[in-house]
Amino acid sequence: MKKTDPYAALRFREFNIFLLVRFAMVFAWSMQFIVIEWEVYSLTKDPLSLGIIGLMEVIPAVAMALFAGHIVDQSEKRGLLIKCIFGFSVVSLGLFLLTWPRIVAGLSTDLVLYLVYFLVFLGGIVRAFLGPTIFSLFSLLVPKKIYPNAATWSSSVWQMGAVVGPAAGGFFIHWIGVHWSMCFVFAFSLMALMLLLQIPKKPILNPNLGEPIMKSLKEGIKFVKNTRVILGALTLDMFAVLFGGAVALLPIYAQDILKVGPEGFGILRAAPAVGALLIMFTSAHFPLNKNAGMKLLVAIFGFGVSIIVFGLSTWFWVSVIALFLSGVTDGISMVIRQTILQLRTPDAMRGRVASVNSMFVGSSNELGAFESGLTAKLMGTVTAVVFGGGMTILTVLGTGFFFPKLRKLDLRKDLEEHEKQ
Repeated sequence: MKKTDPYAALRFREFNIFLLVRFAMVFAWSMQFIVIEWEVYSLTKDPLSLGIIGLMEVIPAVAMALFAGHIVDQSEKRGLLIKCIFGFSVVSLGLFLLTWPRIVAGLSTDLVLYLVYFLVFLGGIVRAFLGPTIFSLFSLLVPKKIYPNAATWSSSVWQMGAVVGPAAGGFFIHWIGVHWSMCFVFAFSLMALMLLLQIPKKPILNPNLGEPIMKSLKEGIKFVKNTRVILGALTLDMFAVLFGGAVALLPIYAQDILKVGPEGFGILRAAPAVGALLIMFTSAHFPLNKNAGMKLLVAIFGFGVSIIVFGLSTWFWVSVIALFLSGVTDGISMVIRQTILQLRTPDAMRGRVASVNSMFVGSSNELGAFESGLTAKLMGTVTAVVFGGGMTILTVLGTGFFFPKLRKLDLRKDLEEHEKQ
């Protein structure tokens, strides 16, 4: 039996640079979101203003996703990613200026607020292009036979950035204030830009350059629809995120149910991320390719059970363990889903498939938070969380029944085929 190298992807210099770029961007984006949330709420003292921030970002990100996928498939990936990071840098610089007391001193609070919303909207446009471009560039940096290992490291780096970014945002607001925190975000985006310049241009592998946009979009949607394994994986993840959004209700649990205050809230908030990060590093040493489809279904089923346990718990450490396990199972599903997408997506269609993925998963994060808040208002907090976990389990059972190819999926066969090419 051939031994798997857990560090295979890290032996490629360009992929290491890619990981640094991805971490810098996820860190900067996550930190910026936290800092701007803080600033907007400080200006308005209105919880609705926080919801508007998310809405301003998700509307353009979802509305432009398919168009962005077409552009990505028609473009040189490294050059397009440079443009995306430059766009993010412009948004960060604008927010840095809008948090500078000397500049906003003569402006009304409403005008500052509208300008912040406008810049967040522009950031949503950048986000529509950023995800598919990163996904497409990834495939050009390592051989296909080590895609699963590379997907594991890429997902781990994403998770690290998503954990460290918000935490750093909170500390930096306390230490140096909102304005200089935004300067730090801007500096990280420039660092990502400098790093990316060390990766040379890559060939465009799409044989249909200049293809009409409507034909291109239809082919992308048709491919996802007809590739049952990809459609099943995306559907499963979308509904798991949509119904399993218990994290959105953590402030209520920390304050009113578990009564653990801000310190306990911090532990609860970190528990899923720690679980996900742990499983991602572990999967680099113990790949999840064998019986990947069944492992994906079992992982999401376990995620639903963890959410139900968390919803019913009135003991703090039981709740922490339940959230930790939800992160473990979510980490397993993330690694397997990314591997499926990388192995089953043709090079010429990576941008469009990644765009559909961002529509499925990206929008469901915001909609999941809305669903959790709405059901909590209608049913009560505990009932809403248990309902979400139960719906996640039903989704797993339905997906396993209607997508038998996903249930029987074994990624070792895909890897063997790529090694023969």
